[in-house]
Amino acid sequence: MRTVLTGSVLAALAIAALGSGGAFARTDPPAAPAPAPAPEPSAERGHALVLRHCAGCHAVETTGDSAFSEAPPFRTLKDRYPVEDLEEALAEGIMSGHPAMPQFQFSAEDAADIVSWLKRLEGA
Repeated sequence: MRTVLTGSVLAALAIAALGSGGAFARTDPPAAPAPAPAPEPSAERGHALVLRHCAGCHAVETTGDSAFSEAPPFRTLKDRYPVEDLEEALAEGIMSGHPAMPQFQFSAEDAADIVSWLKRLEGA
């Protein structure tokens, strides 16, 4: 009798699951959430970064001399090369031809922010 009861219970469960698409139905795992989009480049964040990391040697504003005479003012960088080209160098680790400048490496977002600040200087 016990076998019949167990078989009947299993049969009832199977029928209920098939009929309703219920608890025994196959479900796919939930899709992974989409990565958050990178924030838009911000000249204000770039300005804060260059004030913190670069202003000790370079003039980072629209006027003024660099504290270190060999460090070009940021507003003149556009005269040497397109500032967009600096974004990759800033993210990979920018190095200078002179030993006084330390190597800097920024995140991709920070590099985009710095280039945004440099572009603002171009238009000033």
